Amino acid sequence: MAYLSYFFTLLMAPLLLGLFMFSTAVTGQLGLPYDVASKLHNDSQSINSTASDWGHIFHEYAAAVLYPNSTNDIATLLQFANNGSTTFGIAARGQGHSARGQAMAKDGIVINMTTLNNMGSRIVVSQSGEYADVGGEQLWIDVLRATVDQGLSPVSWTDYLYLSVGGTLSNAGISGQTFRYGPQITNVYELDVVTGKGDVITCSSKQTSELFYSALGGLGQVGIITRARIALQPAPNRAVWIRLFYSDFSAFSKDQELLIASKGKQGSVGFDYVEGFVLMPQGPVDLSFYSVADQPRITALLEQYGILYTIEIAKYYDDKAAKTIAKVVEILLKQFSYIPGFIFQQDVSYIDFLNRVHTEEKFLRTLGLWEVAHPWLNLFVPKSGIADFDSGVFKGILLKQKVPAGLVIVYPMNRNKWDDKMTAVIPEEDVFYVVALLHSSGLEEWQLFDEVNAQILQFCNDTGIEIKQYLPHYEKQQDWTDHFGSKWQTFQEMKVKYDPNKILAPGQRVFDDL
Repeated sequence: MAYLSYFFTLLMAPLLLGLFMFSTAVTGQLGLPYDVASKLHNDSQSINSTASDWGHIFHEYAAAVLYPNSTNDIATLLQFANNGSTTFGIAARGQGHSARGQAMAKDGIVINMTTLNNMGSRIVVSQSGEYADVGGEQLWIDVLRATVDQGLSPVSWTDYLYLSVGGTLSNAGISGQTFRYGPQITNVYELDVVTGKGDVITCSSKQTSELFYSALGGLGQVGIITRARIALQPAPNRAVWIRLFYSDFSAFSKDQELLIASKGKQGSVGFDYVEGFVLMPQGPVDLSFYSVADQPRITALLEQYGILYTIEIAKYYDDKAAKTIAKVVEILLKQFSYIPGFIFQQDVSYIDFLNRVHTEEKFLRTLGLWEVAHPWLNLFVPKSGIADFDSGVFKGILLKQKVPAGLVIVYPMNRNKWDDKMTAVIPEEDVFYVVALLHSSGLEEWQLFDEVNAQILQFCNDTGIEIKQYLPHYEKQQDWTDHFGSKWQTFQEMKVKYDPNKILAPGQRVFDDL
């Protein structure tokens, strides 16, 4: 620790002396008020807390960390950054759940957004129950608890709820509800955004709409989301949680597409959540959902076929439907082509279902398997290419090379549930699939998984599968230009307008070459 402190001081001293001397006289001269400067910390604990993220792949040291108590603290810092003679990057960090250093700011300042919550929860449900005003630093699990207490709930979620509202809205926010309600970014009425110039702007689809649409899915490039007005609806009480097994990918994908075929918000089939998994023998295969008696049957089935596919679905219900839900589910399930006898279900509370990943997290932490490297690859694959992806990636690259598969998630979405005016990009086809390859590795072995990721991307390129990365990471400007496609010019214009000095979110590396 002493060496790190010395090393940090040696490298950062010129910048720190030039920008962050905390006396009233100096900060006054530089234009940074003392009450904000006093919230900047450059001690080794603060710096180390922002030097890594969930991925444990990138490690970059900021010069200081801001612990704000208000939106005004953030705005003041950004105004100062624009007016100074020295340019430095500023990154907002919520839970640091990025995989490739996206929430880092090498030699700059990281804003620890969590301290905005120090003055109390910033979740306010409207009297009408139509929406909740939520601080960008708030966790989705806290939004869930606060709204369910009033019989209400947001409609679109991520699988893991211990993420910040501002963080997921800066990407898109997807899960098994997206096929029906769209991603989280299409369920927002209004935002407060601190732009790269330090302006605090309230925006919506009708007010400063260009900033609203740019910030949603904008990877933090045009502004920091400090408040979001989230759509609500009445909350159910419970969920019937079901998994169906398939040995044939065609039957698996056909049934998944039947599940998301929609007629308005109610859908044509009637389930509220649809996801899926690929199981391979080189696992480890997580069988914790199933009873001890059923686990050997599943293991034997996997040995028989070599690869299995699982559809995961949920049907929500309230107390009024408690007596009829079993019959409703039975009728709905008759139209699917899963392997006979391989259907498994649980009945759980609505909160327990939505918070299911946290249960797994607690178990993995006890085994020391949570704080490991995560060389993830998240893709949107157009429907036209998903069969080729199965044969070339699942049964080819992953299965034949015996790559430890980790968790492989596969499920379809409807393009018409997304708003194309927002910055987030998806394939052009009406139906596309989420393919999440959630690798975990030792801290020194992640490069081996990245080599596999590179093979997968090359396969898609060679076969003409026009994928889009979700939670993207690119090293070259041309790759970002290709990623955003027709949206690139507008995105670039919004960057110039709202963050002309390219201060925000330097860890994303979107505009490095401009």
